[in-house]
Amino acid sequence: MDTIENLIIAIVKPLISHPEHFTIKIEDTPEFLEYHLDLDSSDIGRIIGKKGRTITAIRSIVYSVPTQGKKVRIVIDEKQ
Repeated sequence: MDTIENLIIAIVKPLISHPEHFTIKIEDTPEFLEYHLDLDSSDIGRIIGKKGRTITAIRSIVYSVPTQGKKVRIVIDEKQ
């Protein structure tokens, strides 16, 4: 596991009710390194937060980690 993935796990897991349903998929695109967060549908609101403040704070922390080459992007996916 890389540093960014560990950071995301450390931030997100304490905020959600169903950590057993939480997974991260990494997708390497030409421009971005995308971290897709798969969450239980009841946890999506907890991660987004009121007016998007929680996900904005998470993204600010994660995006501040220096990377080589590609930009990092966090995408929230909903499990069906």
